[in-house]
Order: sequence, then C-alpha cells, then structure tokens
Amino acid sequence: MALDGIRMPDGCYADGTWELKMHVTDLHKDVSLRVTGEIHIGGVMLKLVEELDVKKDWSDHALWWEKKKTWLLKTHWTLDKYGIQADARLLFTPQHKLLRLQLPNMRHMRVKVNFSDRVFKAVSDICKTFNIRHPEEVSLLRKPRDPKKKKKKLEEAEEDPLELEGPLLTPGSGSIYSSPGLYSKTMTPTYDSRDGSPLSPTTAWFGDSPLSEGNPSILAVSQPISSPDILLKLYKPQSLLDKAKINQGWLDSSRSLMEQEVKDNDVLLLRFKYHSFFDLNPKYDAIRVNQLYEQSKWAILLEEIECTEEEMMMFAALQYHINKLSIMSSDNHMNNSEKEVDEVDAALSDLEITLEGGKTSNTLGDITSIPELADYVKVFKPKKLTLKGYKQYWCTFKDITISCYKSREEAHGTPAHQMNLRGCEVTPDVNISGQKFNIKLLIPVADGMNEIWLRCDTEKQYAHWMAACRLASKGKTMADSSYNLEVQNILSFLKMQHMNPDPQFIAAEYINTDINPECLVSPRYLKKYKNKQISTRILEAHQNVAQMSLIEAKMRFIQAWQSLPEFGMTHFLAKFQGGKRDELIGITYNRLIRMDASNGDAIKTWRFANMKQWNVNWEIKMVTVEFADEPSLSFICTEVDCKVVHEFIGGYIFLSTRAKDQNESLDEEMFFKLTSGWI
Repeated sequence: MALDGIRMPDGCYADGTWELKMHVTDLHKDVSLRVTGEIHIGGVMLKLVEELDVKKDWSDHALWWEKKKTWLLKTHWTLDKYGIQADARLLFTPQHKLLRLQLPNMRHMRVKVNFSDRVFKAVSDICKTFNIRHPEEVSLLRKPRDPKKKKKKLEEAEEDPLELEGPLLTPGSGSIYSSPGLYSKTMTPTYDSRDGSPLSPTTAWFGDSPLSEGNPSILAVSQPISSPDILLKLYKPQSLLDKAKINQGWLDSSRSLMEQEVKDNDVLLLRFKYHSFFDLNPKYDAIRVNQLYEQSKWAILLEEIECTEEEMMMFAALQYHINKLSIMSSDNHMNNSEKEVDEVDAALSDLEITLEGGKTSNTLGDITSIPELADYVKVFKPKKLTLKGYKQYWCTFKDITISCYKSREEAHGTPAHQMNLRGCEVTPDVNISGQKFNIKLLIPVADGMNEIWLRCDTEKQYAHWMAACRLASKGKTMADSSYNLEVQNILSFLKMQHMNPDPQFIAAEYINTDINPECLVSPRYLKKYKNKQISTRILEAHQNVAQMSLIEAKMRFIQAWQSLPEFGMTHFLAKFQGGKRDELIGITYNRLIRMDASNGDAIKTWRFANMKQWNVNWEIKMVTVEFADEPSLSFICTEVDCKVVHEFIGGYIFLSTRAKDQNESLDEEMFFKLTSGWI
C-alpha cells in the first residue's frame, strides 16, 4: 500500500512530505507544493516555476516569508535551515518594485528599486541613476503626516500639484561613473563655467540608463515655484516636537524596503540625511548641488529651520536670482548646447566658490606662531532676575581661551574672567540694520552650560571673533588653515544681507518683473508685510547678488544655509537618565546636544571627538554614550526606535573618516559595523 497519499494529523504526509503554500503575486495565484524540509530554496523555486508552466522571465523573482518579514535569498539553504514548516505562507514576487520618489526639489520620479537590497545599497543605486555623488549622505524618509488634516482629506491631497512623473527608471541599468560615491579625477565637468548651466555631455554620464532617453539635465535645473498655494498645502512643522516627529520616518539603512513594510508604488522622500557634504564640487556635482539647494530652499520656506528677517530677505533675493538665471540658462542651453568649456577658468571658478576648499597660507608666521585677537569687547552673563547690561572688557583670544581684563593696561595681570571654549555652543545674534553683532556662547561646565554673550562693534570685528569662537569650539586655533576662509565666509554672509536701495534700479526691475513674493518667503512674513513691501526688500537685497553666476548663487545659498544656527541639527524626543520629563536630543555632524523641549535651549553638549564608545540596550531601548573625561550619557528614545538615533551617531562617525585622496568604493562593511547594532 502506497503511503504518499496518507495525511497525518500534524499536516505532514506519511512519506515525510508536507504542503508548502505559496502565492505568486504576478499571477494572483495560490499554489501548494509537496516538499520536505531537506529541499533547498532554489529547488522550491524551480519546482514552483515548473508547476506554473508559464513562459516568463522569472529571474528577478524570489521568495518572501510574510510572517517573519524576511527574504529567502540564500538559495542553497534548506527549508529546515530557515525554519519553514507547513504553517508558513510564502510569496513568490519580483525583487524590483515600483517606488514613487519625491526628490529634494519636491518633484516625483517613478523608480524601480530592489526591495530585497538593504536600503543603503538601494539608495546607492538610485543615486547612481540620478548622478548624485556620495550617496552615503542620502537616505529615504517616510512622508510626514499632518495631524491637522483628516485621513480622507490626506488621501485626496496625496496627488499634489508638484506631482510630475518622470520616466520609469531602473537603478543599475547604466554605468554612470567608475567609483560610486567618491572622488574621481576622470570626470567631465557638468556645468558651464560662465553661467553655471548644465552642459550637454551630462547625457553621457547616464550611459544606457533610461534617464538618458529623457532630459537628464533637468535634475540640475531649478524650477521656480509655480503657485503660492503649493506652500500652503505642504506640511509645516509648528514646533520642535513636530520636527522630532518627522525624524521618526527615517528608514533603517541595514534592512530592506520590504522588511520595513514599504509596498509597491509607495511614496518615499529622497533626502540628504547627513548634513556633512563631502567634496561638494560644482564642476562635477551640478545635480547634487541643485538638489541640495532645493532641499535647503524648502527647509527655509516651510520654516523647518529658523532664520532672521534679514536672512530671509537674503535667501529670497538669491532664490529670485536663481529663478531668473535658470530660465535664461535653459533657453541658452536649448539654443547652444555645444558650448566649449575653458578647463582653466572652470578650475579657478571652482576653487573660488567650493565649500570644501580652504586657502592655505604659506607665510612662516602661521607655522611659528598662533594668531591672537585682542580688542575691547562687551561681555554679558545673563542671570535670573537681573537687569544688568553688557560690560566692556579688554579681551584677548589665545589658542581656544578668551581672557577678559578690566582695561588694556591690566592685560599682563590676572584676568577678571577666563573662558575655555572647547566643546561650547556658538550661536550668532545679528541684526544688520540695527548694527547688532552678538555672539552667544554656551560653555560646558560640570553641572550644565554657562551662558555668555559677546557684543562686537563692527562687522569686521564680529567676523574675526565669530570665526575664532567656531574653531575653538572644535578644539582648533586661529592657526588652522580654515580660519581666514571662515572669516571671509562670515563677511560674505553679512554683506549679502545689506540693503542697498537704488530707487531707479528697483523701480525698473519692479515694472519689468513679476517677483511673486508669496513663493520666495515663508508664510510668517507674508502675514507681517504687504507683498509690495516684501518685493521692494527682495530687490534691495538682490543688488548684492545680481552679479553672481547661477552655480555660484546656488553654492552661496547652500553656504548661507550652513551658516544658520540650527543647520544640520536632527531632533529626537528622549528621556534622559535621572530626568523626570521628556526632553530633546539634538544630533549634528560633530556633537550631541541635550535640549529643552519647550524652547530648544541647549542644556548640555557632548562632542564626538571626546567620545570613547556608544552602546544600545535593545531590550529597554536605551542609548549609552561614554566619554573620555566626562560622565556617561544615557537616554531612552520615547517616540522613535533607538536604532534611528544609533544610526545617526554611527553615520556621522563614518562620514568623518572620509578623505579626498580616496578613490575607491565606499566601505559598506564599516558603515554597517558603525550603524547596524545587534538586533
């Protein structure tokens, strides 16, 4: 008597086989196969395809275990080794699925992405397709939900006016450049050194990528906001807590999209996650620079980052200038796509405006002595219930220490006050029209932070002292090669905020141009001023930037964004060990900041340079950071998986190891070692 048809009470058959249930997603069909635990995954898929008897390319298909949320990619493993039994249900589904990616410029692209790859690898492939170098700075973010909108209205608004579907792209189908994500000296310049417009050879960068069938340079062109209604419909965080909630949506780089419940045709945001932009070079990065400009532009318009009124008008003027030049360069590009580039001019232009390059002084004085500052500076130490104002001191800035004396004559004696600025927080408080040039210092002490304010009399004095404070906070002195560049950047930033009213120029420009201020400034200023007032101020500020080329204006915009006090700070809600209420942990490229959740004031700062190690207790979701000469820091993330915070810390540590002389692929293993943890 044959035993193969007799089914036992446990679901297995008498001959040792059992039924494995599978669903073929392409055919919407359920299939059951008789298998044993010793059959390997490759054999199961082969048996399934034979059973289906459908002529089709199944090479992209793999098995997905729904219950365990895992891909069965090790085809030599047996069902027993994976722990799959008769109660399992597997999906036979393509690994490449459709994603609708919202780029930093708010435009949507339909992209086929490998849902079985780790997100880090998937993003690298996407960046290759879009020709964005250094994909390690980029990641995927879930779309934030506006709590004020009802679910039905949200679904109706899902197709927003910015939805411009591009061609269907498949990352990895074309060879873009030899070393993904790192510097390559063999690249061809992708912009015109005169006006910054993208060059036609950009097409060659995409090889046989589907993007080359369309217009690849479109990703390097900034498109003006068409209607103020767009700003009103987009989600604007109202508080630091709202900003912290947005950061809950970052995907885990060490897990696949399917493992994180991303579905076919879902919308995800492609964003620069780590605000540490390595080798940002307009000569090679036309698309990367434009997308960075777009991300910074929207961050300012949606009030995701705070800026002063004068800074807002400066950003609006740059945006207005970029919009004008983008339209002009698009027209020129269509008419004259075969412009020749002067390599020397391009290199010189790049040297002048690149954000990374510091001009190194060759003078002997920089080698044999450390520069010092000495001047009268007003100093204020805020205390509760005090109305006492600034007091003038003769201040000297040596190494990373400020010493305050009652007069210049007493400078050789004992200082009245002395401040070591290593690890301090440095925040500008500037109002050009009011001639206010203040520097706010939060200096770490044993029980928290000491607050000190410095007031300078002139822009030049402010630029030198501000640059010195910023370097000192990182443990660097004014002998560092970046000091002079920092001073020049600060002066340039202040100069762009000057209002230079030229009535004839402004009147002519106003008559000839539709400025559309509703699309250039954030909503709070539209409530405060009339459109005509805003337009006039934008045109006044525009005179400071009117001579800039397109690429220089974008780089200046990014540089000004980087100069804002809140730049690059990612907030998370956390409960610190010993604390009774929820607070904020802020993470930047070089430090952790404990913050008051109600007003964002820094309570304590810890530098990564002083960090020995960090660990995560995955059971209680607690992050512990140990430092060389300070007590350890422990906190629990209250509304976000601590893996997200762990990845931010490890990611910034990883980015700090990059060097310009590298010319090889990214060290993915090191990235995962620093960010994955033990899950």
